[in-house]
Amino acid sequence: MDEYIDILDSSGKPTGETALKSVAHQKGLFHPTIHVWFYTKNGKLLIQKRAFTKDTFPGLWDVSVAGHIGAGEEIVQSAIREVKEEIGLNIEETNLTKIGVYKNIHKHKDNLTDCEFNHIFIAELKTPLQKLKIQESEVEEIKLISLAKYKKYLLDSEACKAYVKQEDSYYTLLFGSIEKQL
Repeated sequence: MDEYIDILDSSGKPTGETALKSVAHQKGLFHPTIHVWFYTKNGKLLIQKRAFTKDTFPGLWDVSVAGHIGAGEEIVQSAIREVKEEIGLNIEETNLTKIGVYKNIHKHKDNLTDCEFNHIFIAELKTPLQKLKIQESEVEEIKLISLAKYKKYLLDSEACKAYVKQEDSYYTLLFGSIEKQL
């Protein structure tokens, strides 16, 4: 879905401009996004397989919930909205713990470059997996995977082809933050 998003400079500060998401991707303009990683107290992560119709990373396993922050939208409100849209879960601001902001540039093809500042949150998943309702236009499937298995897959050159891969520093922040909660 195309929507208006706020444009950022290369250090993550708002420029005061907005653009359609498609234009920001076409021109490689920086913009804010959210990543919400759900974990269980027994050391598992909720991951989603991206819909095969997605422009970026179709059919790959990825963060529990991710999305673009709408123009003028508050970051936390965007996270709450995206969680509701993608997995049908109602959460509140108090459920989210922000662990950082990560600058990410990925050129998918000549006319599609993601230049994002990912606002990363973690949250404990207290709802059974079978009670979640996926947004089929965005999400193909969801599952729980142990932190240990996820880490192992990311290090395996063959297995990691099924996953959206972030920089090592992103995972160091993520795994360290979740392990402190267990």
